Amino acid sequence: MRYSIALFALCAFGQTDAIIKERRAVAGVVEATRPATLYGDAEAIYDIGSISKVFTATLLADMVNRGEVALADPIAKFLPKTVKVPERHGKQITLQDLATHKSALPRLPTNLQPKDPTNPYADYTVDNLYAFLNSYILTRDIGAQEEYSNLGVGLLGHVLALRAGKSYEALLSERVLAPLGMTSTVITLTPALRARLVPGHAASGAPAPNWDLPTLAGAGAIRSSVNDMLKFAAAACGIKQTPLAPAFALSQGPVRLAWQQSTRFPEPLLWHNGGTGGYTSMMACSPANKRAAVVLSNFAISVDDIGLHLADSRYPLNTPQREVSVEPSILSKYVGVYELAPGAKLSVTLAGKQLSTQLTGQPRIEIYPSSPTVFFLKVVPAELTFAADGKQVTLKQNGRETVARRIADTVPAPAPAPKEIALPAQALQAFVGRYQLAPNFILTITQEGAQLAAQATGQPSVPIYPSGPKDFFYKVVDAQITFTADGLVLHQNGADLPAKRIKE
Repeated sequence: MRYSIALFALCAFGQTDAIIKERRAVAGVVEATRPATLYGDAEAIYDIGSISKVFTATLLADMVNRGEVALADPIAKFLPKTVKVPERHGKQITLQDLATHKSALPRLPTNLQPKDPTNPYADYTVDNLYAFLNSYILTRDIGAQEEYSNLGVGLLGHVLALRAGKSYEALLSERVLAPLGMTSTVITLTPALRARLVPGHAASGAPAPNWDLPTLAGAGAIRSSVNDMLKFAAAACGIKQTPLAPAFALSQGPVRLAWQQSTRFPEPLLWHNGGTGGYTSMMACSPANKRAAVVLSNFAISVDDIGLHLADSRYPLNTPQREVSVEPSILSKYVGVYELAPGAKLSVTLAGKQLSTQLTGQPRIEIYPSSPTVFFLKVVPAELTFAADGKQVTLKQNGRETVARRIADTVPAPAPAPKEIALPAQALQAFVGRYQLAPNFILTITQEGAQLAAQATGQPSVPIYPSGPKDFFYKVVDAQITFTADGLVLHQNGADLPAKRIKE
């Protein structure tokens, strides 16, 4: 098992090397007043994951400055006419909405159904993306709140590539990588760069494959080295003047595009992290101190604290927690469902001696005991403290504590995928008609032979398939329809939307 280890001097940071070694990381720091400081193999290649979003935001800002697009442009302006982007209350999703995570689109497309869960985006196609947009119904107003969305920024990269008339990777290379001299940053690895690629590993230490994001590349497809990433960080932090300075100024302005911001201390810290199945990454920039740091790891354990600490030493390094052994009889007390907030439930399951948690809409994650009641996550800096009787749990993350009470002693089994059945064409005829979901929003059901199709206002017709005498499901999106005596109910995104049949 090959690891690239970052070694940090005790005298420099007042911490033991063990904290850094445990993350299997390489790192670098760049400042205005001194040469870059490197730790580990700065030419090794890693997945940088969601730090790619900052590159996509830089592309957007550059294209705005060139007059090629405007932040207020609706994304529908650049997509094929056959794609009907979801709207709500007459408002359209704009480029700015995607870049600020305020588009009201979910974190992931509901029709993402990977053939290989270890490479979850690899077989998600442009056709899949367009099918999702054509069928998705927004559940809240555009711009109402921020919700981190891989889908949204991946879609932004796709839209910008369409506007430029070239692939996302070609656009990225031309507009960002070449001007900054980033010769070791790519999406598609050359043989020479592949030879420098450090294999990724899951938090358990098991080998993990690289992720491929052919359609949503703008969300997390980039691979790079610490040396190259320091070039980007230096430009972004204003340490080095480059032709992209106006783009960075726009992306870090009052309307921050993709960048996250910490205001823990008077001098704000801009940052973004990343994570794939076998890698984690962190880039942090202190504009006031003209200091930036990059940390890349081939181990799926968070390096956020390292990046923040290197950029500003007032941010502490996390002391690694040590796993202890806890009897299954104690672990079993914590199994159940806990309500963190309305619509956000934390499910805790036990397999053998391993507890795992799953937040609504997110993947299952293993947790490890540091005491009989305290458990920590390896993939992100977070901690769960259970009451001894298992009646509640406290989530500690990002400086916040959230108490969740147990609302169920067992975790429901995942709902099985609907199974298609055959219904005679004559039986289908009873469902043909128009159904009003909302004012000016009609769902039209049509029939061709033994096949029903549903078409929402302004969207294409999509086949639906029977799973029961009155129950139907979509294959392009996670949604179902149940026909009732006087209408139907559309089940999607945890909501049940009734529609009355329109009398012709």
